[in-house]
Amino acid sequence: MKRIIPAICLALSAGLPAGASESIYDRIKVDAGKAVYDAKCRRCHTDGSTDDSYGPPLKNIVGRAAGTYPDYDFSIALAASGIVWTPAALRAWMEDNDGFMPGTKMRHVGIQDPTVQDFVLSYLASITDRDGSAISD
Repeated sequence: MKRIIPAICLALSAGLPAGASESIYDRIKVDAGKAVYDAKCRRCHTDGSTDDSYGPPLKNIVGRAAGTYPDYDFSIALAASGIVWTPAALRAWMEDNDGFMPGTKMRHVGIQDPTVQDFVLSYLASITDRDGSAISD
């Protein structure tokens, strides 16, 4: 995975002018995050709200209270946690979900690289419909 992300970024940024707008770089981060999501998350989570998946869908995850997606059987630990999926909480979850939330049903995937976490957070924000300006770490 460590080799894939730089290659994706390099491929996506090749040919960009030196003064390329921030939105182009934001799009690159989202695309890189989608690539990581497809490789690490999609096997259990969908990014749509109507598709079937083993884990809860991650569409609109940013800013959502943990353990509240309708009709999903969350672990008692997660459902009772009271946490909200802020970027900081999602970052901690990606790094070590077992350490962050002992008793969770999700197996540990582990994304320790902060840059890769940034990519995934960019992608998750892109599939979140609510206004992210009110969501803080």
